[in-house]
Amino acid sequence: MYRFLLSRQWVILTLIALVLVPTMIELGFWQFHRHERRVAQNALIADSVAAKPVPVEELTSPGHTVPRADYWKPATATGTFDTAHEVVVRRRTNSDDRVGVHVLTPLVLRDGRIVLVNRGWIPAAADQHSFPPVPPAPKGEVTITGRLKADETTGASGIKDLKGLPDRQVMLINSGQQAELIGREVLGGYLEQIEPAPTGDTPELIPEPDHDSIGAHMAYAVQWWLFAAGVPVGWVILVRREKRDQEAAAARSDDSGAPEKNADAIQATPSR
Repeated sequence: MYRFLLSRQWVILTLIALVLVPTMIELGFWQFHRHERRVAQNALIADSVAAKPVPVEELTSPGHTVPRADYWKPATATGTFDTAHEVVVRRRTNSDDRVGVHVLTPLVLRDGRIVLVNRGWIPAAADQHSFPPVPPAPKGEVTITGRLKADETTGASGIKDLKGLPDRQVMLINSGQQAELIGREVLGGYLEQIEPAPTGDTPELIPEPDHDSIGAHMAYAVQWWLFAAGVPVGWVILVRREKRDQEAAAARSDDSGAPEKNADAIQATPSR
């Protein structure tokens, strides 16, 4: 009764099931690993933002690549803002998802080196070619506290580094690029300012990164694994149903053939 499994239709169905099961299991583990990475990142962010601020020179230097372990760590910097080399970073959103720009201002440290400071978000200019009205940076020597971030790259951020932009507008926050424009040593990475708060609440300071949400990756993983478990169960159900259907068809064939055989037997019996 199971010879139907050798038919073309059932062979194809079985092969599809054999492909789906490991694929769904793998997709489940992919989502599970994403869940693990999100949990690890949340722990890193929580530990970093709660750390005691240290001088930025202790965490980075010119040409330094900020390691992941130092992301979001608070650091202090004392110096004077160089507004002559201030730029805006295009296509950035604020906490309300409004599209605008980030204000990136070099801070000249006491030793002459520079650290880039993201002072926050402001609305973009009315057209894409004009430089927006930027709230002035504090004058004189200041001490700011910010979260240390790594240099942005297209590969890591997914933001395309467009060329031919209007003057003093960039797509990425990158210390190497700014060092070439300014012509001075720039510490690797940049600071995302958190203190002091700007006068008039503008630019809008960048909010603390989310470290509470874990997303739905674990739920997706369980869902894929349930799908993987459901495939063989569904295959068995279909096989049993097909077997019952064929048995029922065979029984009906036997029942319909029985009267004909009896009639033939009666006709073949000689009369006395």
